[in-house]
Amino acid sequence: MTDTKNSQRQRAVLVALDTGEYDAEESLEELAELADTAGAQVVARMIQRRAACDPATVLGAGRLEELAQFCKEDGADLVLFDRELSPAQVRNLERACGLPVVDRTGLILDIFAQRAVTAEGKLQVELAQLQYQLPRLGGQGTVLSRLGGGIGTRGPGETQLETDRRHIRRRIAALRARLEQLEQRRRLLRERRKKEGFPTVAIVGYTNVGKSTLLNALTQAGVLAEDKLFATLDPTSRALDLPDGRRVMLIDTVGLVRRLPHQLVEAFHSTLEAAAQADLCWCVCDIASPQVREQIAVTKKLLEDLGATAPLLTVLNKGDLVAECPLPLDGQTAVISARTGFGLDRLLELTAQALPSTHQRMRLLFPYDKAGLIHALLQEGKVFSQEYLPEGILVEALVERRLVGKVLPYQIEKGSTAHSE
Repeated sequence: MTDTKNSQRQRAVLVALDTGEYDAEESLEELAELADTAGAQVVARMIQRRAACDPATVLGAGRLEELAQFCKEDGADLVLFDRELSPAQVRNLERACGLPVVDRTGLILDIFAQRAVTAEGKLQVELAQLQYQLPRLGGQGTVLSRLGGGIGTRGPGETQLETDRRHIRRRIAALRARLEQLEQRRRLLRERRKKEGFPTVAIVGYTNVGKSTLLNALTQAGVLAEDKLFATLDPTSRALDLPDGRRVMLIDTVGLVRRLPHQLVEAFHSTLEAAAQADLCWCVCDIASPQVREQIAVTKKLLEDLGATAPLLTVLNKGDLVAECPLPLDGQTAVISARTGFGLDRLLELTAQALPSTHQRMRLLFPYDKAGLIHALLQEGKVFSQEYLPEGILVEALVERRLVGKVLPYQIEKGSTAHSE
């Protein structure tokens, strides 16, 4: 165990069990970042290597005694476990340590509760918390029961525990219904964007890799960008113009972590679905991180679980912090620095190439009796410039594919008008 002091925040002891399923030390390092984000000061770390988890206390008897002794002598405030604990395990551990015990899922839920800003974000967090609490209501002692053994205590036969469960289930149903309404509204917006020819690009990736910084750099969105895990929970959408003239909708999404609790995946499904429904996904990762490959793997696995079929661009952010790229580069990979702006032009070029071709940039000269075609261009595409010349109206436009055949007779090469001669 290692010890550090800081009396201003809750003092937390981190505990991990290494059974060989994953890299326990890397996961514990991430737990330390989560603890810091939640407002705790890590004072010690413990890893026990065992073939299997003890069903009652996770740790072996000797290690548990050592943990309890440290907590007593060092004045820790809580114990954080790097795994999801059963209600019985929490009770046994709290009894042994004499301190509150919080598991990995509970810690992440606490961070989400602190970070949610919008009404939808708060609804999603509450749903995740209730789904987490529901199976943990049992075994909290007889204090939850209204039934006794004397006069005035006999009732219809329903315990307080059962009442609490029914109340939580009703609240969960209400939250799901409300989130479904919000998702229906988002679905209509997506359909309208598609109808108007707006492709969507979703920014997905590990938490704290610079997704919000990238969104701000490209669109001046003003989204909170902190060096903290889960700085952004609420999705943000901004319009972005590509080099070929097309306009896309750029969508920031909630960050990911290893072993993201299933309650959060379900509660934030409507938000994450923006990635599944996008025309293109940017898989953003931290090129300076030793876990860059795992960040990419976690992101791709979630997109696969969501049923996303859109093309994927790998965006290696924080390129200004490394001397050379540790990964092979190809036509689906861009090295950038959202902080300095390095590589952003290349990213936009790759994005334009990866998106399905729906529009074509054209230079057109319409006779004045065909001016009505300009209105059609405005409805289905984008007009960059109009110039009134003696021989007609010179137009630079982004033309929707269905209209290309109709306006093709009026296409001219650059600089080929009689006026320019």
